[in-house]
Amino acid sequence: MRDAVQYRTDEEPRFDLDQNRCKMVLSCRFADDPSIMPSQLSLTPVDVNRLKTFCSKCSLRELCLPAGLDQRELEAIDRLVNRRRPVKRGDYLYRAGSELQSLYAIRVGFIKSCVLHEDGREQVAGFHMMGDLLGLDAISSNRHMCDAIALDDTEVCEIPFPVLEQFSRDIPSLQQHFHRIMSREIVRDHGVMLLLGSMRAEERLAAFLLNLSQRFAARGYSPSEFNLRMTREEIGSYLGLKLETISRVLSRFHEEGLIEVRSKLVRIVKMDALRALIGQHACQT
Repeated sequence: MRDAVQYRTDEEPRFDLDQNRCKMVLSCRFADDPSIMPSQLSLTPVDVNRLKTFCSKCSLRELCLPAGLDQRELEAIDRLVNRRRPVKRGDYLYRAGSELQSLYAIRVGFIKSCVLHEDGREQVAGFHMMGDLLGLDAISSNRHMCDAIALDDTEVCEIPFPVLEQFSRDIPSLQQHFHRIMSREIVRDHGVMLLLGSMRAEERLAAFLLNLSQRFAARGYSPSEFNLRMTREEIGSYLGLKLETISRVLSRFHEEGLIEVRSKLVRIVKMDALRALIGQHACQT
């Protein structure tokens, strides 16, 4: 039991995930001042076990897990998640060509998936937010087909794929939910193909904003006001448009009163007008 108790100062504890234990990182002011000894610090015992967030108690549970699981199944799924892994802004969660080991459920943050062309150009394949599951692209070949890069400081729950397969056989509702997630990804891919193949620039950007609105709403956030974690250039890469076109269309929407734009903050003023702009096209992007 002693191993489960660490001590903290005024600094928050950080986790040494490789050693699977809580490790203190003291601030620079302590390191720079040798007159301050550890015995002088105010130490409070911390139960590491209480710092873990279980799937059964996570606020994103309804997005990641099937409904109707009993207590035994929830406890089994709690054991499924190997660890919570932080990914700093700009860092890779995984790279194209790397071997499939785990799937990743985003708990906090934003991640983009992208492919690097031979000439050095980056093609953005998708934007992923809390509650989304990443790594599905590697299931067929056992190798990831794209890079996954954090757009801001992110935390993911790592789910070992072999263990997930075993649990899916033991818990039928989990397997069904996993199939629904894969089906949703196929529908999203079809939506992107529709965007790139049949929509004008204004329709593409309107569909993109409406899709973000829907996804934020599903997570309990405002559907009409949100920050764009991605750059305009990344949006253009995803929608198959040039940076200048993205800036021009955003400015036009702003001037027409459809949206308000302040740096990365977007507020949708006339949701119905954006929907009317894309007509009968779906916005599953």
